[in-house]
Amino acid sequence: MQQSDTTPTGEPSGTDRLDDEDFPAYSMGRAAEILGVTQAFLRTLDAAKLLTPQRSAGGHRRYSRYQLRIATRVRELVDAGNSLEGACRIVILEDQLAEAHALNASLQHALDENDSRDS
Repeated sequence: MQQSDTTPTGEPSGTDRLDDEDFPAYSMGRAAEILGVTQAFLRTLDAAKLLTPQRSAGGHRRYSRYQLRIATRVRELVDAGNSLEGACRIVILEDQLAEAHALNASLQHALDENDSRDS
């Protein structure tokens, strides 16, 4: 019998969760331990609206691997002497720039394909 790719609620199931970087797999305590930060630091990122962790049925914060990467980048910037507010703004701008580069590459690829068909 083949394993379903999703649970009845539509969430990834089984091994699919291991590959899903947006799956909220880490408790606040475990996330703080992995990152080498305090739980207060993670709560600060939540209060700054940079990270919005999902909540377990019991109301506990749950973090994804993607969110852990963002928190790691903020920590690097703060450790380098930036204010928390400045580090959050830098991370947001870096994310927007990456999205713009990806969109630009996609549009350039489509344009190149269109030009090659016209030739």
